Amino acid sequence: MKKSIFKIEQMDCPSEENLIRMKLQNIEGIAKQEFDLKGRILTVYHTGDYQTIEQQLATLNLGSRFVESSEATGKIQAEEDNKQRKVLWIVLAINFGFFLIEMSTGIISKSMGLIADSLDMLADAFVYGLSLFAVGAAVSRKKRVAMICGYFQILLAAIGFIEVIRRFIGAEKMPVFQTMIGISILALIANVICLLLLQRTKSKDAHIQASIIFSSNDVIINAGVILAGFLVWQLNNQIPDLIIGSIVFLIVIRGAIRILKLAKT
Repeated sequence: MKKSIFKIEQMDCPSEENLIRMKLQNIEGIAKQEFDLKGRILTVYHTGDYQTIEQQLATLNLGSRFVESSEATGKIQAEEDNKQRKVLWIVLAINFGFFLIEMSTGIISKSMGLIADSLDMLADAFVYGLSLFAVGAAVSRKKRVAMICGYFQILLAAIGFIEVIRRFIGAEKMPVFQTMIGISILALIANVICLLLLQRTKSKDAHIQASIIFSSNDVIINAGVILAGFLVWQLNNQIPDLIIGSIVFLIVIRGAIRILKLAKT
């Protein structure tokens, strides 16, 4: 068993990680892949030569380069242990649960910020679910799931943008800022809990690191919706809500495009 290390300059989010995983899926002899998204380092435990892995990484145009290869020592553990799976299921459940809560309260309170944040929660749940649902499955099944997720997110974001435009040009009731702020605070607390659970694992595993990045981004988005709620209150104007909604919809579309890229590779 060998341990080969690659530096990947453009690998800084879970989408690139999943892209790489699926690209290397069909290479025989790979026992485990470890991703350090912060350091942009990929470590592959494998048999055979590293050149095949290097060639496949180069086709992704992510700025990959070979660093070193050495003999692996010690027992190679399974890619995901039970503790990590449990944490990922909890994070997935929280994200999907708050998608339902924010979507329903966003519609009732007329808040595009809450609706957009709910779609971001759904996007995160899709990525976590994709990682868990596709474990041990055939490559074709992973790609099919990824493609469905990507197109579904784009559809939802497009509907959201149409609604934002309609509210910009038409007369619309003011969002209920109390609901915006209250629900966003609850979502913020939920995402902080997710972040603490993930950090407590002290794991460098790819899925855990990916989840930490997603939860960190969600905390920022939640803070943005809370700020928009306060501005709606102070200015007595719906524009801050529409602006934050548009920004989050763009984030959802960006994630969907990356997922589609993953599915077509």
